[in-house]
Amino acid sequence: MEEPEHIAQVLQGVKRGLVQQDSALLKELSNQTIHCACTVQDTGSITIAVLVYALSKLIERKDYMRIKKWSLFTKRFNAFLDLAIKAAKEENEEKYTSYLFQARKALTSISVNLKPYIEEVIHKASINKASKIYEHGISLGQTSNILGVTQWELSEYMGQSQKGEEYNRTLDVRKRAKMALEFFS
Repeated sequence: MEEPEHIAQVLQGVKRGLVQQDSALLKELSNQTIHCACTVQDTGSITIAVLVYALSKLIERKDYMRIKKWSLFTKRFNAFLDLAIKAAKEENEEKYTSYLFQARKALTSISVNLKPYIEEVIHKASINKASKIYEHGISLGQTSNILGVTQWELSEYMGQSQKGEEYNRTLDVRKRAKMALEFFS
């Protein structure tokens, strides 16, 4: 677990962003968290990054308006974050992880009608965050394991994103032909 004060600060920001329906703040907090998670490879931070990014997407796309009990969900989700903050400050990683899992469960069970959609948003958020971890230099295999996405999904996403292009550049035809001739000579 990264330092408890930083975790508390991020989770307080998430609570504020959720109440204020500030998708930009939530995205920024998600990116901050993923950056920290790459240095210590903390699964709790990765979970936070994915959840917060998924919430930012729900707010940004105004999907939260389709959820009848959004304000009740916000209170419940923030209550889990309060418990996670307390557990982090006590450096109780088991409880901290448990509360984050319960927060995720609260998100996926918010609406029976929207459950498949919310799960899809979380899955896409996982792929997005996996690409960010990969950009920080963590291997493709390790990144896909950490976030529970396939290497194929991650490779496909990286290939579609412009940032992925800088990692997947190929040599021009002449250089490849020259290399092949040198190899077979």
